[in-house]
This record gives sequence, C-alpha cells and structure tokens, in this order.
Amino acid sequence: MTRVIGTTARGVRGPVVKQGDNLIKIVADSVMNAVKETNCPLKERDVIAITESILARSQGNYINVDHISRDINQKFNDSFGVVFPIQSRNRFSIILKGLARTEKKITVLFRYPSDEVGNPIMDEYTMIEKKINPYTDVLTETDYRNLFGYPVKHPFTGVDYLELYKELAVNDNIQVVFSNNPLTILEYTKDVLVASVHDRKRIVDLLKQSGADKVYALSDVMTSPINGSGYNPDFGLLGSNMASATDLKLFPRDAQSFVEKVQEEIKRQSGITVEVMVYGDGAFKDPVGHIWELADPVVSPGFTSGLNGMPNEIKIKYLADTDLKNYSGSELQEKMKEIIRSKNQNLVGQDASLGTTPRRITDLLGSLCDLVSGSGDKGTPFIWISGYFDNYATE
Repeated sequence: MTRVIGTTARGVRGPVVKQGDNLIKIVADSVMNAVKETNCPLKERDVIAITESILARSQGNYINVDHISRDINQKFNDSFGVVFPIQSRNRFSIILKGLARTEKKITVLFRYPSDEVGNPIMDEYTMIEKKINPYTDVLTETDYRNLFGYPVKHPFTGVDYLELYKELAVNDNIQVVFSNNPLTILEYTKDVLVASVHDRKRIVDLLKQSGADKVYALSDVMTSPINGSGYNPDFGLLGSNMASATDLKLFPRDAQSFVEKVQEEIKRQSGITVEVMVYGDGAFKDPVGHIWELADPVVSPGFTSGLNGMPNEIKIKYLADTDLKNYSGSELQEKMKEIIRSKNQNLVGQDASLGTTPRRITDLLGSLCDLVSGSGDKGTPFIWISGYFDNYATE
C-alpha cells in the first residue's frame, strides 16, 4: 500500500522535571506512553528530541549573580570592557547584574543598529537620515540620546535596553558606547570580556593581536563550580537563561552521554533504535522582526551518530520540470521514485539538488522541534519525529 504520510512531529507531554529526577527514564517512559496512546508504532531512526532546559534543570545546573561576580573578580583586577552583548532580559541582564556586583568600572560596547541576533538598538532609517556611518562612527550615551531620544523601545519587548542595562549598575559603574569595531573597547580598557555568541573566537583573537591584556569570552566564565554551583566546561555562561531575579540556568552539561543513554533505554524498552538529540534555539529568522532565533551557542549540544551530516536530497519539483517533464500520472511517479532510489550519495553541486536547504540535520530538526514545543506552557519538552529520513520512494 502506498504511503500517504511523510514526516510527522509530535509534542510529547511529560511530568514537571526537577533536580535529581531520572530524566533518562522519564524520556523513555513518556515516549512509550505516547506510542501506546496514539497507537502509532515507533520506527527505526525515529528521532526523539529533548529540550536543553529540562536537561539542565534535572542536573541542577544553576548559578547566581554572586557566582558570576566571584569568577570575574578572579579574572580581572580592575576595570574591564564588555564587547557586543545581546539585548535580552532573559539572556544577558542577569549576567550584567553579576558583572556589576564586582563594583569595577565596566564599559559596555554595543553593536548597532542591532545586536548579533537582530535585536534593534536604534532605528535604521533614522540612522541613515542622520548620516551615521556604521563602519566608522562611535557614539557615546549622550550622542545616542541626542540622536534617537528617550525611550528607544524594542519593538517586541517594549524595553529600552540602554536604560535597563544602566539601571543594573552598582554605584554608577556601567557606561555604554556604540561601535561596530570591537577594537574601540581598547580606547577605554585593555581588559575585555567578549559577550557575543557566534563570532566570539574571532573577536577574542583580534583583541589579543591588537594589544589587549586580558581577554575572556562568556564561554570562559563559570566553566567550573564555585561553592557547589552549576557550571558548563564547554560553554560557560553561553546559552544561559534567567531562572529568577538573581539566578541563571546554564546550558546543560554532558549532553552527549545523556542522548546515548536515552537511546539505550528506549532500545531496551522497545527493541527499536531511535536517534536522540538535545535541542535549544531553533536557528530560524523571524521575517518581520528580523531576529535570528539562536542566542544559544549551538542548536544541539548532544546528538546520536545517526544525526551527523546534512540531508542528501533531490529536488522533486526541479526534476518534474526538467528531466521528467514529458511524463505524467503513475509513470511520472514511478520514474521519480527510480531516480530517488538510485541517487548519488553525494549530490553537492549537482543540478538535481538545486534549492535544497544547505543546513546540518541537527539544525533543521532543531528548528522543527523548537516550533513544535514552543517556549511557554505547552508542556511538551520531548518531541517525537517519525519518517524524517524517509523519502518519496519509501513504501
């Protein structure tokens, strides 16, 4: 019988997970309960995805602002700069609160007209109208207010981030400068904390080559525990989220070991080998707000080996309009299936793959999972994806 359903993604509900819970068993049990309830079979190479936040919560991977302050005091003796933070109450404000508690003078260097992931700090049209050159111009706080007024509200959050970040100061120890050249910070201090997410390594290297004394990235902060706190040896503060007014939940540790154990437990319960991944932000871009949904350092910090690589797909509509344009009906369908079955294992650069998405499998699945699970009250921290590795020729 010809299959009429391709890829399906289901949000799977589970219990509210707390620190110390056996998440490996919870995931497997939740998936098997979903199989039973839906009467849909679990198949080889189905994908089970777990949101990163629930793994971090089960690990108790939390820190507070005093932990951040202590780590920074160990790294910097005096004033320091913070280069290219994102504008976020959830992501960066608690980090800055911890930095400010050092009571050291802090110079925060903002990108403009938007941060690394697309949050606007100023109106681009006003910037052009006032002849601001983003390649050369450095703006002080006073320049910024004179040019753009008060308040300058984020279109979605309604927050004036300059005001928010300034309010986190201790004894007025935060000043803000706007520049798109990271080396501008060296005019204020030679000690620097690079706060950007995705280009941090390049900026760290550039600053070191240009005369900075001490340079760290957010990924270098809280890489080991302080007084029993959480930590992340790979990403430090990157990928952290606000847990309370003074606490942060870090990106999860040991995600690779975790996914492999989940795979083993589901195999034990079902006899089926599934692929498993941990996912965070989906890495898609909002077409209206132009915000890139990837404040996490990676989409997936851990995934089983079958999720390595990129899709190797033929573009059906291309073939239908070219090689198979003279066929129709059942003959067209069979010809298309023959081509798919016999496709080259590496289609890179071939016309038949024109228009297919050049993204890693885990990044594509992460987008799907993030959209299915949502970030609010859906209560589906586990995603069950079936048929992702099937194609039109799969019966």
